[in-house]
Amino acid sequence: MTVLNPTNVSGSVVSTLINPDRAASLASVYCDGVDVDFSGLANDSHAGLVRAACVRVKHQYIEGTKIRNTRQVSIVSTEELLEVAQKLDIPEVKPEWVGANLLIKGIPHLTFLPPSSRLIFPSGVGLVVDMENAPCAYPGEVIDKHHPGRGASFARTAVNRRGITAWVESEGRIEVGDKVIVHMPPARRYPRDE
Repeated sequence: MTVLNPTNVSGSVVSTLINPDRAASLASVYCDGVDVDFSGLANDSHAGLVRAACVRVKHQYIEGTKIRNTRQVSIVSTEELLEVAQKLDIPEVKPEWVGANLLIKGIPHLTFLPPSSRLIFPSGVGLVVDMENAPCAYPGEVIDKHHPGRGASFARTAVNRRGITAWVESEGRIEVGDKVIVHMPPARRYPRDE
């Protein structure tokens, strides 16, 4: 019996984006659609089967250690970006400003999707949710270029609204307008003794 089941939770792809050169800028750029293989999104700077450990996993690995790349794809929602914009008192936070790869609408509380949930697309692409994409100061710097003085509080404001990171489980292509269906593992709490 499977522990991953389709749900009635679904959304649609509003935008596909890539970041061709992370060293040049955090900001991503729009593309018509994106080919997806096991290393990630074609031509994206976060693609790769492995990556160097960074501050996000500093409690697990020494910085620079080669680890599995579970941050191949960054996904945000229109609804959560609107909430962040409202709290920053600006008209919008664009997905490219936060380095997103996919902008999705219609999935309530996207950032709270449980780890190991799957996002399944019509072409057969399957993305595995790793975890919440913890907000940091870098998107705030990009936001400040468009709305001076407003980006400094992005990291605080975007907690629980920053979206998720994911890795590729099944290959294919993602297009704007594609429906995405959420498959989830059973919800349970780990009964740890403290």
